This record gives sequence, C-alpha cells and structure tokens, in this order.
Amino acid sequence: MIEIIDADDKQLRDDFINVPYSLYPKSSFWVPPLRSEEKKLFSEKNPFWKENRFKLFIARKDGRNAGRIAAIINKEHNDYYHDKTGFFGFYESINDKAVSSSLIDAASKFLKNSGLKTIRGPVNPSMNDTCGVLVEGFYQPPVFMMPYNFPYYDKQLTSAGLSKAMDLYAWYLTLINPIERLEKLEQKVIKREKLSTRKFSKKHFKRDIEYIWELYCNAWKDNWGFVPPTKEQFFYGTKDFKNMLEEDFVFFVENEGKPIAFSVFMPDFNTVLKKYDGNLHFWQLPFLLRSIKKIRNARMPLLGIRDGYRGRGIDLVLYIEGFKIAKKHGFAGGEMSWILETNGRMNGGIKKMGSELYKRYRIYEKTI
Repeated sequence: MIEIIDADDKQLRDDFINVPYSLYPKSSFWVPPLRSEEKKLFSEKNPFWKENRFKLFIARKDGRNAGRIAAIINKEHNDYYHDKTGFFGFYESINDKAVSSSLIDAASKFLKNSGLKTIRGPVNPSMNDTCGVLVEGFYQPPVFMMPYNFPYYDKQLTSAGLSKAMDLYAWYLTLINPIERLEKLEQKVIKREKLSTRKFSKKHFKRDIEYIWELYCNAWKDNWGFVPPTKEQFFYGTKDFKNMLEEDFVFFVENEGKPIAFSVFMPDFNTVLKKYDGNLHFWQLPFLLRSIKKIRNARMPLLGIRDGYRGRGIDLVLYIEGFKIAKKHGFAGGEMSWILETNGRMNGGIKKMGSELYKRYRIYEKTI
C-alpha cells in the first residue's frame, strides 16, 4: 500500500530530510549532504521563503519511507517571466513506478490548485541551488554542490508524463593538458583589453560579495530559467565563503579598476564529506580541516562576465587563471559545472581547452 503524507510538522520535516539517507546504500556513489545544511534550506531564516513557499510530501510503502518530493511556488520566477510555472524538487524514490507517479501527482495537484499551469524540476529549491537529474555519468561520485541519483530516475519522470526542458553540462579538465599556447593568448587579451586580475579580499568580504552578486545577476540575466537572487538571498547562500575558501579561489578580472568578470573555484569537499554520513560534529572539525588540505579534485561552480565585455577573450582569462590557481594548490583536475546545453560560446571555449563532457543533468517539465 502506498501512502502520500504531508510533511507539515517538525518531525515529519526531519523524516523528509532523512529519506535519501535510507535509500542509498553506503557503497553507492551518492554523497550524503550535511543534515544541518539541508535543514537550513527549509528554515524560516532562509530569505528565499520570504516571497516563495513550499509543500513537502513523503511517500510510504507498507509503512516505510519510500520517497519524497517538494512542491515549490516560486513567485519571483513567475513575476520575472510573467508565467505560471510551478516547481518540484528534492525528489527521491525507490525503484517503483507507483511510488514515483504518486509523488509527481501529489506535487502537480498542489501546484495546479495554487493556480499554476506547468510543473518543472527538479530544483532544490531554485535554479540558483542544486538542480537537475543526473542522466549520464553515473560511474563516479558527484562533486560538491552537485546532485547524484539512481539511473532509473529519468525513466520514472518520463513515465509520469514529464519531458526534457533543458540539459545541464558538467565538464572535466585534467591539469596535464598543456596550456602554454593559451597562456600567451591570455596575455595578449590582458594587454589589449587593459585588464588586471585580483583575488577576493576577506578583509573587504561584504564589498567583494556584493561585486560578485552584481556581476552574477548581470552575466546570467539572459540564461534560460535564471531568476536574479535578491542581495539578501545571495549573502545568505555565500556567507560560508569566508571560512570555506582561500582568497585566491575567488578572483576578479578588472578593466581599469572596475570589476567586469569573476570566477569561483573550490575544492571538491565531497571527497571528505562522504565519510561523515551527513553529520559533522564540532570535535571532528580538526580532522576535516586536515583532510581538506589533501583534496586533489576541484570544482568551478560560478563564472560571469558583465554584459558588453563578452566575446573579447575574457572567458579565456578566467579559465587560465583558474587553471593556474588549481595547479598552485596541487589539484589534479576539476569540474566546470553546470553550463546550459544551449550556451554554445561557453561550452565551445571549455571544449577547446581539452575538457571532457563527462556528465549530463536534466530539468523536466509538463503541463498540469
């Protein structure tokens, strides 16, 4: 027997958060996210929920948790695009069509009753957070802040009537690839465009985070599905940068002193977080910090160039400078993700550097 439960109270919300920890075997590639971070996403302190709201559902089969889904009403998205799109996220399910269909039906019904016309996802809880279903590249763990799921999810979602809305690419670049020729080209771009680069300043943390927010909103404004986060939302999501990242992991490209582009580079924390099984206690922090210094894999999650400066080689400067930072810190390689499949310029530039398109994620939608 399958039962769909509204996860409305604190205990049921904890059950909702715990669902994937019971679904994935410890031997799988799935990396348990920290429960404390998952709880923050649904906290009333998260400024995303000032304008938006969610409804959580748990599927139970024969009395045991078998899946979950969140229905998300993103008012900011609908105001920005002038449409009536609802979202789903945090989707997990056992390999059972009846369970998965019941979850999608529950989210769709809630969104339809809220006056929305389309359901799209998964987004957790927005396109500015983790999103998508992995459809290619199941043979290794996800990097930090990227999802992982069972291979059968694609079939479950399409069987429930959803179809592809957009694919998201993840590229991998190993640091054995020669870049001498590209470095010479980078220097030509820097000289021609009167550019300089500088690292992030923790001393001026608020100022530089605000620079990143402004550049991010400007650079991504025309991207499919993008909704610019408010300054409060962006600060909430990046407040841990100060403790997580070295200053040179975040850097700016400037034109005559004005920030026109940025890039964020970070260690793949998942390589050490997996062993903590979603729980990190204060007494474990010294061990964690020592382990972080041994990480040899990285991720470039954010990159942006101000409108009016694109197509002038500045993306090459961002890639090469990121490459140099990675080598300096002893990384063997790194993932650049995610990039919309329709972003031909960025995908083409990354491919020319010798990167491999090694994972693909998918956003789905259907009319409700």
